[in-house]
Amino acid sequence: MPGSYLNAIGTAVPEHCFSQSQIAEFMASALRFDEADRRRLRALYRSTHIDQRHTVLPDYGRQPRDFEFYANTPDLEPFPTVAQRMAVYRREALPLAVKAANACLSARQAVPAGGDEDEPEDVDLGEITHLITVSCTGMYAPGLDIDLVNALGLPTTVQRTAINFMGCYGAFNGLKAADALVRAFPDARVLVVCVELCTIHFQKRRDDDFLLSNALFADGAAAALVESRPNEAGSSLALRQFFCDLYPDGAPDMAWHVADFGFEMTLSSYIPKLVRQGIGALVERLLDRAGLDREAVSLYAMHPGGKAILEAIEQALSLTPHDNRHAYAVLRRYGNLSSATVLFVLKNLLDELTPADAGRSVLSCAFGPGLTLESAVLEVVNRDLEDFEG
Repeated sequence: MPGSYLNAIGTAVPEHCFSQSQIAEFMASALRFDEADRRRLRALYRSTHIDQRHTVLPDYGRQPRDFEFYANTPDLEPFPTVAQRMAVYRREALPLAVKAANACLSARQAVPAGGDEDEPEDVDLGEITHLITVSCTGMYAPGLDIDLVNALGLPTTVQRTAINFMGCYGAFNGLKAADALVRAFPDARVLVVCVELCTIHFQKRRDDDFLLSNALFADGAAAALVESRPNEAGSSLALRQFFCDLYPDGAPDMAWHVADFGFEMTLSSYIPKLVRQGIGALVERLLDRAGLDREAVSLYAMHPGGKAILEAIEQALSLTPHDNRHAYAVLRRYGNLSSATVLFVLKNLLDELTPADAGRSVLSCAFGPGLTLESAVLEVVNRDLEDFEG
């Protein structure tokens, strides 16, 4: 039966980058906090173990008189509407997605049949057969998918699929769709592009859910290329098995709603507890379907929804922080990028692989509204070490 392989990942972040302490001061001022509340907010931001975050909005590092997006008033009134936020999305999402896609396609270099492996060729854009876009922070029509076709110079006949409003687990649905396409059509070359502009949805509210989400989320894009054969040289990740389940008790604790002044995130402090309760059974059922046991898994690519979620995963699966090092590295450098985040983690892992890692199994998970728990098993393939038979 034909397989599918994740052969390249490219990532991109906006140019504006601010430390957590800078963003905390912006939030404290916007919320008109007194000194006691400011101290509590700074402590919350320190506890995230995030060093910095990227955003398409320069305002988070500026004084009110210099704002470009928010009103130059102490309370940011009049507050930006959904229409104003979607205008930013339409302007900023495409260049970020293009940058990630180009990075992905440049990373995946095809060796000509019978050619010299020292002289690789870039992937021909005309060979991309399917484009899958993933986003939960904005939408418009004609949409990001069509804009990407035009900006990248893809064939106008490329088959397009848009996966929207699924939150942090959206990349899994993109990869599952790519996997199904490649297994059904072995000549398919599927480009999956996730782009999220979370920071355009800052909500000026003091509820704990909003304080927490404002402390975690950031902007970024990631692209992945899925094909029916692994890379000629270097490592690929074979997509071996996916499994998804719902944990309905957590439905009220993680949600994403369109409101008058942006998209509003519900992110309860109970999420880590719910993940800890549900992930063990999820992983067991995933591995059972893959014909593996827990001892067969030695690499991990978990979605870093936050430090508490990573710690909950470690407790439930008896993992160490070192096992979760790729997730912590992404969380520290970028924060939570919603659907794009797990691809950042997989890229971090992929960049570290050597031929000696061939055959190792990777466990990856992400969580989102529902409460949805997504999981996958991937296997490291390296044709420098193994003689691959298609």
